[in-house]
Amino acid sequence: MSATTQSPATTQRSAATQPVKGVVPPVLTPLNDDYSIDISTLKRHAERLIKAGVHGLFVLGSSGEVAFLTREQRREVIAAVIEQAQGRVPVIAGVIDMTTPRVIEHIKDAVSLGVDGLVATAPFYVRTHAVEIAEHFRQLHAAAPDTPLYAYNLPVSVHTVLEIGSLVELASEGVLAGVKDSGGNDGYTRALILARDKAGVENFVVLTGSETTVDFAYLAGADGVVPGLGNVDPVSYVTLHDLLVKGEFAEAARVQARITELFTIVGVGDASRMGGSSQGLGSFKAALHHLGVFPSGLMSRPHVALNSDERAAIATIVDAAKIIEP
Repeated sequence: MSATTQSPATTQRSAATQPVKGVVPPVLTPLNDDYSIDISTLKRHAERLIKAGVHGLFVLGSSGEVAFLTREQRREVIAAVIEQAQGRVPVIAGVIDMTTPRVIEHIKDAVSLGVDGLVATAPFYVRTHAVEIAEHFRQLHAAAPDTPLYAYNLPVSVHTVLEIGSLVELASEGVLAGVKDSGGNDGYTRALILARDKAGVENFVVLTGSETTVDFAYLAGADGVVPGLGNVDPVSYVTLHDLLVKGEFAEAARVQARITELFTIVGVGDASRMGGSSQGLGSFKAALHHLGVFPSGLMSRPHVALNSDERAAIATIVDAAKIIEP
């Protein structure tokens, strides 16, 4: 069937703009001591992930500290990773900001740099309605109609759960290419997949953001995973994906169990003196520092740094995981 005889929702995209599937790590952003972007380390890390066999790279997500970076720093991150990737894997970019006009500014930057997809949350800070959220995504799509747009379900930060019916409707309109679901609710993920399949929406992917229930999500019909922990152990996530695609669920469950043990690093930071971002992001960066990938575990201000005892505990967990370097 030719593109000229299809509706916008089912038009076949070119290979460069097909929705991403598989393992798509949200790339961490290494920082220099002055909080500028450590471009050389960022490129080496992107190369490490590509060599591990990941299927795409997601820059400027929550794990990439997008909310803390200036507009120019965001541009630097996108440009560096696209330059390193050289088209070997798609690069999608977070264009996350509080309101539609601000997000559109980031979209213009990202598209001008050549990204293969855009990731946006619902508006936040202001109180919104589902009608307004849907209009938000429609306007974002209109700003870059040839670049796939992914909705980011992130209620822990945005304080809004994206309505499944609205997502499927936007997908049927050709507005959304997929959803990155970091809602932490496996029931929601399954319901979204069922609603998508029931509606017969094509080229609409569901990517789980859960590091520890990837096997559950794939069994339900998810198309991929966006794991922050994939920065630390990308090889295991690629292995897990391959096993799940082949239907080898027993062995996949064993790999998932090992990954879940490694994920305990996110609980090492003392919650009485730091928030969840400092705990989780700090553990990923500390692990990469221990592995010799990052020169330091520095996070954007005002994150609280892990102390020496916490870093040592993370190193012990990482060593026990016997991570295979690409």
